[in-house]
Amino acid sequence: MSSLLTIESLTRQDIEEMIGLAGGFREVLDRDVPKVPTLVGKTVSLLFYEVSTRTRLSFERAAKALSADTLTFAPGGSSVAKGESLKDTALTLQAMGPDLMVVRHKATGAPWRVAEWTGLPVVNAGDGAHQHPTQALLDVFTLHRRLGALDGLRAAIVGDIRHSRVARSTSQALVTLGAEVTLVAPRTLLPVDLTEWDVATADGIDEVLGEVDVIYLLRIQQERGGGDVFPSIAEYVGRFGLTRDRAEQLSADALVMHPGPMNRGVEIDPAVADGPRSLVTDQVTNGIALRMAVLYSLLSGEGAA
Repeated sequence: MSSLLTIESLTRQDIEEMIGLAGGFREVLDRDVPKVPTLVGKTVSLLFYEVSTRTRLSFERAAKALSADTLTFAPGGSSVAKGESLKDTALTLQAMGPDLMVVRHKATGAPWRVAEWTGLPVVNAGDGAHQHPTQALLDVFTLHRRLGALDGLRAAIVGDIRHSRVARSTSQALVTLGAEVTLVAPRTLLPVDLTEWDVATADGIDEVLGEVDVIYLLRIQQERGGGDVFPSIAEYVGRFGLTRDRAEQLSADALVMHPGPMNRGVEIDPAVADGPRSLVTDQVTNGIALRMAVLYSLLSGEGAA
C-alpha cells in the first residue's frame, strides 16, 4: 500500500497482517528502551487542521519509537491565519523534505487531495465524518490482543453515529474480520443511508445489554451539530448512556471501549470508564504500536498490506 486513506481499501488479510505487525511493535514498547532504529533518516510530517490529543501524540510517539524525525504543523500561529490554502501549506511542507504525511482535516477527502498534490504517502488521521482508519485498526488490534480471532464477536457502537468517522471505520474493520455490529443511536444521530454499512440498528442501549461482547461508546459531537437533535443531555443519558446500573447488566466477560475524548457522565459513567471492563487505556497504548506498524509498512519498503 502506498497510502492509508480508508479502511475500505483493506482486505481481511491486510488487516490481519497489520495486527500481527503491530503485535511485534507492542513488544518493543514494553522494552526498557522502547525504540528501534528501523526508520532512521526518515521524516514524518504531521499536518493537523483539527485539534487532537491522542491521535497526534500517538503518531509522534510512533515515529520517534521507530527513530524517525517529525515535522509538526498546526493551523494556529501558521500562515493559515493569513489565508494560505491547504494545497499551498501541503506543498510548503513537501518542500521541507518529509517522506510521509499524516493528515487530519475537517473536510472529507482532504487526505486524498494532499496525496495527489504532493505525491507522498499519506495516512488519513481523520477527514470530517468520513474515515479514521488507524483508529479502526487500533480498535480491532486491541480486541484481538484480548480475545483472539473476532469471528462471531457481537459489538454495539453507541452514540453519535452520524457525525462519527470512528463509527464508520471501526464498524467496517469489525465486519471485515467477521464480527456482528449493531449501531445504537437516536434516529436523528444515525446516517440517513445505511445500505453500505452491513450492520443492524437498535433504538436504545437497553436493547443490546446482555447480548453483546463489546460495547463501544461515542461522544456527542457538538462541533458537528450532534447536540442539536435531541431535547436534553438528561434524556440522552436516560436512553443511551452506559451507567453503572446498565454496566451490571452486561455479560460477565463483556468489554467497554471508547476512542476519546470522553464526556464522563454522559455517554459513559466514570466508574465504568475506569473499571475492569474498560479497554480505554489499552486502546491508547496499542494505538502507538499500530501506528508504528502503519509507518513501517509505508516507509520501509516492506509493507504489511
